[in-house]
Amino acid sequence: MVRNVARSVSPGCVVVYPNREKATSKSTKSLVVLLLLVSVGLMLIVTVGGWSKLAGLKALDLVWCAVYLILAYYVGARWSRGGLTLSAALGILLLIVAVIAGTGLAGTSWFDRNAYGFAAPHTIFGGKGLGPDVLGLFTVLLIPVQALLIGVAMVGFSQSWNIETEAPIEEARKRGYRVPPGAGTPPPKPAAA
Repeated sequence: MVRNVARSVSPGCVVVYPNREKATSKSTKSLVVLLLLVSVGLMLIVTVGGWSKLAGLKALDLVWCAVYLILAYYVGARWSRGGLTLSAALGILLLIVAVIAGTGLAGTSWFDRNAYGFAAPHTIFGGKGLGPDVLGLFTVLLIPVQALLIGVAMVGFSQSWNIETEAPIEEARKRGYRVPPGAGTPPPKPAAA
């Protein structure tokens, strides 16, 4: 992403983003951030509570949580449309993993581990982990959360948060924009030689 690119703005004007001012855009942004944070919480519960029984995805789970937190920052603080598309793409992947893990399509699900002959899961810290049914419930809860994340992120993408227009400085201040000092003033003319 390119930042701080010099652009020509009319004297007495600043760049504003009208689509970011809409209530629907603000609520969509908040909902995407909330769904990313809920996803991180659910993944951490399953990862920490069932650490000893996770098959090879321990590091990936922690990286996925970190990436979701970074995306939540970029969508929430910077209105990143690229963060929306990445959130939707990773949401699709996590949805697939949650469906497979929750239903046991590729082997044993958490719910199957409640039967005789299966050892109880232990946490990352070595203590007794959460029960298999609880871990299965949190895994299955990831499915609707990821489906919502995908849908809401795509709605946010269609809201065109990146559209820029010029507005007079006073109007921008009335609309809630922070206008940096010296914004909108014409550049100094070069000295005559």
